[in-house]
Amino acid sequence: MLTSTQNGRLQKYYGTMEAVRMLKEAGFDAYDMTMCSLFGDHPSPLNGENWREEAQKIRAYADSIGISCNQSHAIFPPVKGDVSDAERYEALIRHLEISSILGAKISVVHPIQYLGYAKNVEKLKEMNMEFYRGLIPYCEKFNVKIAVENMWQRYYNKSGNRIVDSVCSRAEEFCDYIDTLNSPWIVACLDIGHVSLVGEDMTRMIHALGPRLQALHVHDTDTCVDLHTLPFQGRIDFEEVTQALADIDYQGDITLEADSFYGTIPADQKAAHQAAAHYMAQITDTLRTMVQTKKQK
Repeated sequence: MLTSTQNGRLQKYYGTMEAVRMLKEAGFDAYDMTMCSLFGDHPSPLNGENWREEAQKIRAYADSIGISCNQSHAIFPPVKGDVSDAERYEALIRHLEISSILGAKISVVHPIQYLGYAKNVEKLKEMNMEFYRGLIPYCEKFNVKIAVENMWQRYYNKSGNRIVDSVCSRAEEFCDYIDTLNSPWIVACLDIGHVSLVGEDMTRMIHALGPRLQALHVHDTDTCVDLHTLPFQGRIDFEEVTQALADIDYQGDITLEADSFYGTIPADQKAAHQAAAHYMAQITDTLRTMVQTKKQK
């Protein structure tokens, strides 16, 4: 069980290789390669003509300093059903190949959810089955599993807005998606914060997923806003989370998606970012120890 975190914020400030170095120095075993913006004219070397060579350089550097890429976060799936979707899909396939070059075993790929969920449950499932099935041959080609993530939506009306269910918000549907796809290349990534936002029972969700659950996005919330901050900063009960993970003998990694913890630090304060990353690594190691200790009881 590795400790890991997304490299998104540090990558934005300092570039990918320096972000990887900082996370190694902070004490993480691995890093989650953030590629959510790998699309269109985003100014990343991985978005240029020599993207394979750039990915190989990142892999070689990470290997040389002793940190691995355990998983990645893909660009978002088709969002409108318009002509840009073909380019987005092509970038998604490129993302899977880059993940393979970096050594990631799992890539988190959001489900399609641009339609209002409540009135389109079956249509969204149909769209997502076609979407994920189309990616399975690329999983096989690049030896990278795709992890489906549990989502949420925001509902707007005259009195304001609120967070509501979306694709895989509930245990039954999440399990059904994985089981219907019925492929060793399709697994579940549980976003701990998203579970809290929709009010799903954490233990019930983790127990239901069982061996389907092979990746995590760990962060904390106030149960009202998708804060993406560090565990023990909000209202999620991480004793409950770690006990449930121990109950199912979770075999995946503990991967943070808590870059908002850096949020109040000015972009040019590298020493402060390094100190924050070190604290984040300590908290992640604490969660790993909690799971391992509970497994032994």
